[in-house]
Amino acid sequence: MNPDDGHQRSLQPGDALLIVDVQNDFLPGGALGVPAGDEVVPVLNRYLAEWRARGLPVFATRDWHPPRHCSFRERGGPWPPHCVAETLGAKFASALDLPPTTVVISKGMTSDQDAYSGFQSTDLDDRLRRGEVRRVFVGGLATDYCVVSTVRDAIARGYQTVVLVDAIRAVNVQPDDGRKAEEEMARLGAVLIRREALAR
Repeated sequence: MNPDDGHQRSLQPGDALLIVDVQNDFLPGGALGVPAGDEVVPVLNRYLAEWRARGLPVFATRDWHPPRHCSFRERGGPWPPHCVAETLGAKFASALDLPPTTVVISKGMTSDQDAYSGFQSTDLDDRLRRGEVRRVFVGGLATDYCVVSTVRDAIARGYQTVVLVDAIRAVNVQPDDGRKAEEEMARLGAVLIRREALAR
């Protein structure tokens, strides 16, 4: 599926905005900063304004790790300690204008299980279904890890899935990891758009 396939881009009941892991530790200067990760915040704020104006639901995932999480290097994982629950690094970016009604989904909360996807060992799917959500618009951090994993699982669960490519950034451990993740999401059936493509 691609942006020119006639996909309905006007927002409607059943649409939800799903913001992935826009937390201090994933911003430049954070414990696991994504290059240019802060650039997604003002873009997401513009999407948030669209959702707020239409009274549509917003969901936000966050890493919420215990102090000795399995993904941390001291436990043999690939990453430095990050997003430890209740710390400043785990808080959402202060400039991110999340509405009070945002449904927060915490993941990676047990020491011995990592979770890149917002659906893994969470109630995100149940909450979306209870809210009669049929289509999710996904932005956040990072393209090549938690965003692509969340998109995979959304598609596998039958949600129409739109990736907000102007509101994602990649780690790029390998230089083209972000590009490959975008290609995979499109191949799986996600529609990749920018904000100007949303019908007003």
